Amino acid sequence: MNVLIVYPETENAVTGNLCSAGQYENILTDLGHNVTLSEKFEGQRAELLIAINAQKKNRDIVQFAESYPDSKIVVVLSGTDIYPEPSEISFHSMQLAHSIIALQHKGVKKVPDKMKEKVHVIIQSVVNNGPNSGMESDRKGFDVALVSNLRQVKDPFLAAEAARMMPQESNLRILHAGFVLDLGFDEVARRESIENNRYQWLGGLNPFETRKLISSCNLLIITSKHEGAGRVVGEAIVSGIPIISTCVDGVTGVLGDDYKGLFPVGDASALAALLQRAEMEEDFLYDLKKSCMSKAFNFDPSTEADSWNELLVNLF
Repeated sequence: MNVLIVYPETENAVTGNLCSAGQYENILTDLGHNVTLSEKFEGQRAELLIAINAQKKNRDIVQFAESYPDSKIVVVLSGTDIYPEPSEISFHSMQLAHSIIALQHKGVKKVPDKMKEKVHVIIQSVVNNGPNSGMESDRKGFDVALVSNLRQVKDPFLAAEAARMMPQESNLRILHAGFVLDLGFDEVARRESIENNRYQWLGGLNPFETRKLISSCNLLIITSKHEGAGRVVGEAIVSGIPIISTCVDGVTGVLGDDYKGLFPVGDASALAALLQRAEMEEDFLYDLKKSCMSKAFNFDPSTEADSWNELLVNLF
């Protein structure tokens, strides 16, 4: 069938929504469908619309439903659609959808009860390129990857604050990859890189470079205030890299509420304490890695492809 995938405007940045669009294009093309990607609906005829982000793509969803009432609509819930709470616009998009996709199991809780029968949990897969596929670090130490575009909801400088709290003997270094999405954050990142010898902003990286960064580090950290299903969770797990994260659904929905690498949102001191343990206590870091790798099965590409195929067969 002809499939149209619409996703939020990217403003020359690599975002999770853009990566999702490309991944869905590859999966559906492999399943035999004709797929078109677009940042907006402009009258394109299709039997199926896949809208990534219920809030930002509401107008496209409405226009498509009016233009092609016999076609089907699938809405993929991004983190900002449902956290901290869904908006009326997000609810409207869910209502118009024939199927709703949540990217981790806890996302289902944010969908109204009367719409839950339309929800399918499809965790985004990651291709395993093998261990140690990343670039070599230019110095010995304890390197920590932070993959986070510079926007308020990601709390992007919490890691830099925590790094300043590390003991003098620490060899920790935060390597921060991310595009600037909030005005003025680039100035903060540059200044922090100059003044804080434990922090380096690398600017925006493409997906391949990002994957290499993650796999070259000792640890990945996530500092988001709200997270629907951070793609980097899967990237780290499949690469064998342990995670320290804020206690948000996008992480606990995969790793569980009892995962030992969680800290409260916005708590730099708690993050610093976990980083110190991870650097200084080999057993603690190993336990985090073991817990993460036990969830690697969730990111199998064949499972995601089968889930999409099943959804479409049932939809049509």
